[in-house]
Amino acid sequence: MISLRSRLVSVWSGLGPRWLPFADVATPDLPLARLLRLSLFQVSVGMTLVLLVGTLNRVMIVELGVAASVVAVMVALPVVAAPFRALIGHRSDTHRCALGWRRTPFVWKATQLQFGGYAIMPFALLVLAGAGHAADAPAWLGLGAAALAFLLVGAGAHVLQTAGLALATDLTPPESHPRVVGLMYVTLLMGMIASALVFGAALEDFTPGRLVQVIQGAAVACIVLNGIAFWKQEPRDAQRGRARAPDPSFAESWARFRAGGRAMRRLVVVGVGTMAFGMADVLLEPFGGQVLDWSVAATTKLTALLALGGLAGFAVASRVLGRGGDPYRLTLVAAAIGVPAFGLVIVAAPTGFAATFLAGNVLIGFGAALLGHATLTATMSLAPPGQAGLALGAWGAVQATAAGVALALAGVIRDVVTLATGTLETAAPFGGAAAGYVTVYALEILLLVVTIAAALPLARRAAGRAMEAGEARERLEPGEPASARARPVP
Repeated sequence: MISLRSRLVSVWSGLGPRWLPFADVATPDLPLARLLRLSLFQVSVGMTLVLLVGTLNRVMIVELGVAASVVAVMVALPVVAAPFRALIGHRSDTHRCALGWRRTPFVWKATQLQFGGYAIMPFALLVLAGAGHAADAPAWLGLGAAALAFLLVGAGAHVLQTAGLALATDLTPPESHPRVVGLMYVTLLMGMIASALVFGAALEDFTPGRLVQVIQGAAVACIVLNGIAFWKQEPRDAQRGRARAPDPSFAESWARFRAGGRAMRRLVVVGVGTMAFGMADVLLEPFGGQVLDWSVAATTKLTALLALGGLAGFAVASRVLGRGGDPYRLTLVAAAIGVPAFGLVIVAAPTGFAATFLAGNVLIGFGAALLGHATLTATMSLAPPGQAGLALGAWGAVQATAAGVALALAGVIRDVVTLATGTLETAAPFGGAAAGYVTVYALEILLLVVTIAAALPLARRAAGRAMEAGEARERLEPGEPASARARPVP
């Protein structure tokens, strides 16, 4: 009986790492339940992204009748806070707290920013739209209040994600970082999917009162999720609150960061690669409707395809990097996958083949996930000692800013090219409505080629270090089996 029970326990223990996603990232000091609880802050960030970029984008234009240009400015305002993520990360690295914390105070400040923005947002939007009793309110009041609300919520999300990822880096050993990144990305994606479904169901029968309830519910959910995620997560260190030598300034820390491991080239890869994949986000569904003449229901499924491709990409990247794979080589693979992916989308314009368009969407999601996972893993693993917050903040600043710029450029380029080539609708297979979209997709292919060129020296350098480490190990351990000596060094 005891033997049977031991076997059952052994089998069950083996099922966890094999079948449960990211179960093998847990350690005795950081069990899986605690790590999953920490990842809930990504659900809060995902909820914010869906609400600002998706739900309110549509509600403001369709139900509230706000001008599309005003909506575009409001949605873009959170990007203003993105460049400050490096400074936020540095401050969390060097923060002195009487309670012995570094990251936790920034988490609560971020939560307060989010809650404050959510608290005034629904009423600001109703004033902006002139709904109900707000019809006589001055226009500047609605614009100013709505801009403040979007800026507060966006800034809170940036601070929250920077501090949260830095804390995850502090709590996990370097060999677990690839799987931790995968877990955080999947949690973010699942939070976005769940939030989209909840917001869509809650606002199916739209009323101004229902809008107020939904946004206020998001404010409460933000506090609850962040409170559960960070409760008793960061160990307290009394030494942090005591007087000591002055901490390095941001300029000094930034100079140290730039001096190690070709940090600026890594940020270039992050920025250009993010733009290469991000410009398509705002155009894929309109392309399906205008060029392929698909229905709204059909184009809506494209988001699900991107999500499925992203989930597959995160799973593959976690597996490859968790086994010691080179993140820069994976970055090259991601960019190489993106080139034919956008090519398939372009081919769908003159041919009308739905299969090529759908396959391209899946590959775009897959390649974008590989790129994001690989670059974030490299950032976490190569962060200088005591600079995890600065490194992750720099990655987040470049990534978020590039994504925002990519969305804006995609819309502008598409409109300008479509207007300029409007008279060529029957003159060429890529004329008319397809011209603007195809131009953007071709530009994304060009950016992917630039990404490959920028990442290639990093991959070669990493391969050279791995070869040198292997040769050194071979000299020190001549009796070791060849298969063991050939293992790559992360």
